[in-house]
Amino acid sequence: MNKIKHIRLWFGMLFSLGLVVTAAASAAQTYDLVILDGRVMDPETNLDAVRNVGIKDGKIVAITQDKIKGKETIRAKGHVVSPGFIDTHVHIVDHPFGQKLMLRDGVTTPLDLEVGAYPVDRFYNTMEGRSQTNYGATVSALGVRETVFNPKYDSRTGILTTDIFAKDEHAFVDMKWSATVPTADQIAQINQLLEDGLKQGALGIGAPVGYAVKGVTSNETRNWQALAGKYGKAVFLHGRFSSQQAPTTGILGFEELLANVGVYGGGLMLQHMHQQALGEAQEALKLVDDARSKGLSVVAEIYPYNFGATIVGADYLHPDNYGPNMGRTYKDIIETATLKPLTKERYDELIKSAPGTSVMFYGATEDDMLKALAHPGSTVGSDSFPMTVSKTGKIALDWNLAYEDVQGHPRAAGTHSIVLRYAREKQLMPLMTAISKMTYMPAKFLEDNGVSQMAFKGRIQVGADADITIFDPDTVRDNSTIQQGGLPATGIPYVVVNGTIVVKDSKVLKDVFPGQAIRLPVQAR
Repeated sequence: MNKIKHIRLWFGMLFSLGLVVTAAASAAQTYDLVILDGRVMDPETNLDAVRNVGIKDGKIVAITQDKIKGKETIRAKGHVVSPGFIDTHVHIVDHPFGQKLMLRDGVTTPLDLEVGAYPVDRFYNTMEGRSQTNYGATVSALGVRETVFNPKYDSRTGILTTDIFAKDEHAFVDMKWSATVPTADQIAQINQLLEDGLKQGALGIGAPVGYAVKGVTSNETRNWQALAGKYGKAVFLHGRFSSQQAPTTGILGFEELLANVGVYGGGLMLQHMHQQALGEAQEALKLVDDARSKGLSVVAEIYPYNFGATIVGADYLHPDNYGPNMGRTYKDIIETATLKPLTKERYDELIKSAPGTSVMFYGATEDDMLKALAHPGSTVGSDSFPMTVSKTGKIALDWNLAYEDVQGHPRAAGTHSIVLRYAREKQLMPLMTAISKMTYMPAKFLEDNGVSQMAFKGRIQVGADADITIFDPDTVRDNSTIQQGGLPATGIPYVVVNGTIVVKDSKVLKDVFPGQAIRLPVQAR
């Protein structure tokens, strides 16, 4: 048992002895917040029972059948009291409007792990004290590559995706990270900057190789996993290939990093795995299962849609790949600003003039996606993409924007609620399994790969952080669509972040900022 588990166990025993053993002690305590008569579901212990929950100083300190009182009260009869949802794949962590969407979908801890942040300290410094959710990021391999290849690049936020979509002229993004092959000296510089990012508290290494298919070398990917192993962290991978045809199958792209895990250690998360494996998703999941049976720390992440969102210049959307290898055509790519399918002429025009244009695209089949989502070992991550203001075409950042005034991929607003709806309507998986895929399982993977804070998240237990999502299992549902991507989920009336109510009666409270950084200790360089 590791140190964190000892601490959590000690914390739980302390409060159990002090608060639960006798009804008198429990009744006498006044908590900061109590949640009464809810169906408490904890995926680690499989507790599934009506209980009262007491919260004090941002922690869960009582789970009891006794009557308890608090300064604030949530009456949760008929509702599930779940750990707050943890999203391992979010590109709107730093957007106030994006956080509002996340919260309505029950997410208390959105993390930017695939693309990540660079400079890492700039991201964390920018977010401190102004976040409604918890927040965190890896060190961005693409951000580092842009820095090395483009001396003008200077991110204000530390988030490359925000720089691309906000079109911040001060950032000077020119996407040299995509196709530039580094020299030996540049590889050494990239390695050093990535290591600096890990020392600044990054949660691992963000490795979207699929956006730099012809630029990223095997020397780089090997070094990334070696760094992850050295620091006991994970690599978060967008695989090199989105294909179901030899010689560039999605599975081959996974094996590129998986082999390095076997040699160097560290963890590996295959993000939105079904969109790279496509028709071979079940074979890819078997590969992950087999790797885990051999003791490797690897997990497959799935989002519950058979279409994604990206930039039109993404390598995998090139006709030479998107057609023969993914089985799709131009009409399967939708320009987000107009909601119109592309033609060859419009694709060519955008590639030449605006390769950073936001698009949605079809990839895996619905059946392949659902099977991957239901797989016992897969986790859920949204890949939430920046929304666009319908009237202006600008990136949707402002908290005050109306949900109806934006467009984009519906997963930013509906990923977690659609999983719960599928569990109910399609009997895709038991409710506890659905909750676990969105809470305990991602928390445990991160905990096992060096992120010690996650030992206190993804659980409804005495001693855990009071990140809690309360939903009606009979009515919770997604409402966002391709046409109206920002419509929020319903059936999630309360969300609590570090003991503070942030969503009340299905409304996100304004200017409430209890979010805390998920960050590793900063090390001396």
